[in-house]
Amino acid sequence: MYQSIIPLGGALDAVIVLPGSKSMTNRALILAVLSEGTTLLDGVLDSEDTQVLFNALRQLGLEIEHDSKLHQMRVVGVRGIFPNRHAEIYVGNSGTTARFLTALLAFSDGNYRIYGKPRMHERPIRDLADALQTLGAKICYEEKIGFPPLSFSGNVNQFPLPVSDTIVTKSATVSGSVSSQFLSALLMAAPLATQSGNVELHVSGNLVSKPYIRMTLEMMKSFGVVAEIAGDFATFRFVKGTAYQTPQTYRIEPDASGASYFLAAAAVCGGSVTIPGLSRQSLQGDIAFADCLEKMGCDVQWQTDSITVSRPVEKPLRGISADMNSLSDTAQTLAAVALFAEGATEMTNMEHIRFKETDRITDLATELRRFGAVVEERPDGLRIIPPQKLVPAIVETYDDHRMAMSFAVVGLRLPGVVINDPECTRKTFPHFFNLLDSLKNTRNYSINW
Repeated sequence: MYQSIIPLGGALDAVIVLPGSKSMTNRALILAVLSEGTTLLDGVLDSEDTQVLFNALRQLGLEIEHDSKLHQMRVVGVRGIFPNRHAEIYVGNSGTTARFLTALLAFSDGNYRIYGKPRMHERPIRDLADALQTLGAKICYEEKIGFPPLSFSGNVNQFPLPVSDTIVTKSATVSGSVSSQFLSALLMAAPLATQSGNVELHVSGNLVSKPYIRMTLEMMKSFGVVAEIAGDFATFRFVKGTAYQTPQTYRIEPDASGASYFLAAAAVCGGSVTIPGLSRQSLQGDIAFADCLEKMGCDVQWQTDSITVSRPVEKPLRGISADMNSLSDTAQTLAAVALFAEGATEMTNMEHIRFKETDRITDLATELRRFGAVVEERPDGLRIIPPQKLVPAIVETYDDHRMAMSFAVVGLRLPGVVINDPECTRKTFPHFFNLLDSLKNTRNYSINW
């Protein structure tokens, strides 16, 4: 299956209402489950990744009501004590689902199994599993050491009872260099292990994607848990008896990663795009993608509850150098914009994206070259020199939703762009191409998903 992209043929003038953040939806689901009482999640994303987690929690016996029309979920919390003590859970290729559930199930009293698509069985999880095993978890690798499928038995909730009044502290160290999701998973689940003592988590190496850790911590705070932090996210401490409390209603922001494609459309095609619900105060680090566009020559306006990116069609884009460590999910979007810039664009400090849905550095370089770009692949990034004249291309997506959506933006200006396997966007943005198509039909409009 393929999707031909029809160019806009003019500048944009759009207000686009986007679906909720996948990262926030999946974290909110986990935190609501760990709380006591009922939480209403408002603005949830309904996509393949969120459905995978939703279905997994249902398998564990959770009571969750989903109203897809209102984009709401009502979750009855169980303080991490799952009604079903045995389950085989399919996680597809959802990294957040696999990592978050690994931590939760390791802290639970039951026998469970996690498995997914073949690519998920190639995505490393050993750093997280090692930390959990240090805390007492019983985790078994079913095939290759360090990778899913995984099986779990027993629980790590109970510390050895002290012989005195001294409070026991258990500690674990996790690497931060492969995925921030390992640390986020540990942080959210750690309060489950504070029934009989304190818990300390230490981070080794360079922590990638720090904004996602800030998001996790801020969301935990909304659910009543505050970690004691030492250094620059080097150590986190939870005291004995730490427990979540439901905020009753939790509002999820529009997806900032999804916003990047439409903000990029304004940069590539000219004109203006406004995204309501996002601002400088967003919990999502990918909102900083707008700063990259500003450096490339776009005008960026921040309002209290919206962001607008615009570019006069006569004003050229220019290549930039960008450290993508904190906003790596927008690396492919920036690469698509770079094809229309004057001069080279360099993206650095993003080696960890080789372990995503695909090797996003090597495969991104391959697809950029189809358009005629000269691309230098480096261990931690790319240098992109756009051609004098872009050539049409059929884009391979590697079952990677972000590859499909990023290169679709190129087709809004360049005729002849075809996206193979467009259905892969169901992972985080099932209505993406419908929304993209609506850009071509009118001007001065507001579009809802």
